[in-house]
Amino acid sequence: MNEPSASPENDQSQVSNLSHVDVELVKAELVRMHQSSAQSIEAEDVELGMSAAVDVKASNAAVRDSIVGLVQAAEATMQDNLVGAVRAETISVNGVAGVVVAGNVEFGNAYAGVVAGREVRGEKIESIILLSRRVEGNVTTVIDTRGALIAGLVGGLFAGIMLLLGRMLFGRK
Repeated sequence: MNEPSASPENDQSQVSNLSHVDVELVKAELVRMHQSSAQSIEAEDVELGMSAAVDVKASNAAVRDSIVGLVQAAEATMQDNLVGAVRAETISVNGVAGVVVAGNVEFGNAYAGVVAGREVRGEKIESIILLSRRVEGNVTTVIDTRGALIAGLVGGLFAGIMLLLGRMLFGRK
């Protein structure tokens, strides 16, 4: 009778339920954390509740009342969180996010530093920089796509003029 050989896939647990613990690395098919912290999480599905994590890599991430540094997922749902950066194909955010990069972004009541996505929808979106082809909802932003382009052009023009003036005034003859 053949026994299955030990491989990384067989060594990985199917489900990790963590409560009131601090861990370095969690690898599983499904990770559920409650009032815990992790340095790195790699899983198909991640559910965080009142937890903290530095790096989360998952196909589906559901985060509620937590603090996360970086989330990379195909689909992410963030509810009442503080997130440094999120990269996903589809994301739903209620809370605070530093950088959001996604194909489709759905904001409830959210505050974000930089938002970049193909489509951005939301009830109330407040951001510093918003880059998107299509935006639906009540948006308050410091710099939108048009403003970012204009700021880049003006900044480049100003830097070019300063370099030319510097060469003319202080250049070697």
